Amino acid sequence: MEIDLVYLWVNGNDPAWLAKRNACIGIAEEQPGVNCKGRYADNDELKYSMRSVEMYAPWIHKIYIVTDNQVPGWLDTSNPKVSIVDHRDIMPEICLPCFNSTVIEHFVCKIPGLSENFLFANDDTFINKSVKPSDFFAPDGLPIIRMNRRPFRKFTLWYKKKIQKRRLSNYLQIIKNAADLVEKKYGVYFGGKAHHNIDAYLKSDCEHAEQVFKHEIEATWPNHMRSANDIQRNLYAYVALAEKHAHLHYVTQRTSFRLHIHKEKLYKKLERYDPMLFCMNDSEYATDDDRRRMADFLSRRFPDKSQFEK
Repeated sequence: MEIDLVYLWVNGNDPAWLAKRNACIGIAEEQPGVNCKGRYADNDELKYSMRSVEMYAPWIHKIYIVTDNQVPGWLDTSNPKVSIVDHRDIMPEICLPCFNSTVIEHFVCKIPGLSENFLFANDDTFINKSVKPSDFFAPDGLPIIRMNRRPFRKFTLWYKKKIQKRRLSNYLQIIKNAADLVEKKYGVYFGGKAHHNIDAYLKSDCEHAEQVFKHEIEATWPNHMRSANDIQRNLYAYVALAEKHAHLHYVTQRTSFRLHIHKEKLYKKLERYDPMLFCMNDSEYATDDDRRRMADFLSRRFPDKSQFEK
């Protein structure tokens, strides 16, 4: 079984990219939570994530890095195991320029040459110990879908909106959008929330779900920035589960650990739980000091240069 790995990556420190983004949204100021610095800041997470892949998942066939006319300065582009995929290579003109990762994710399966079995990762996700293909794909070849257990998700979101009159965050809203679509089509509501780490997919499943919800997905294409009607990629997992074409595993902190980098005490918890996968989550709450602490941790955790670096 060939298994490829796809990353989304952006260097939000690049002045040319920043100018393009600010021209698109019409303002130079950042909007907390949606378009904040933490959504785009590059602290070399991708370099360390790829080091973790080489250390713990050397069986990965090929790595694709989806970017917006950018290339990491440290990347050895002559390595045949790595390919840079520009947004223009897979996305129609109506989407461009795109600063909305939710929309970009809908085009991952358009990558030329992408294997049927593939993993998807953001650059802030890391492998923490040796893994096997069977950790992501079951013996029957179907993907293992990892989620956080949320048995009362539907009621919780309803209560927050209707009773407490609180507006859902963009992230919660777009997950709800995906769950609502699948419930309407298949009659089952999946309350599980993305575990925010490396996910397994079948390309054919993604292509199928895109056809099932073609009109709804295409309606989000012009969303150059994150928008309330976006549809989170949980959609593909929910469809696969509804059609009995995937295996659902609920994670624990020993399986998949999400570290919010502005919470320093979580570093000790990460060490204690020693999970299979972990995520270093930047956000509107993080400061540059938090990012320096994260970079220092990653350089100590993954000190050895990988074959993917110059």
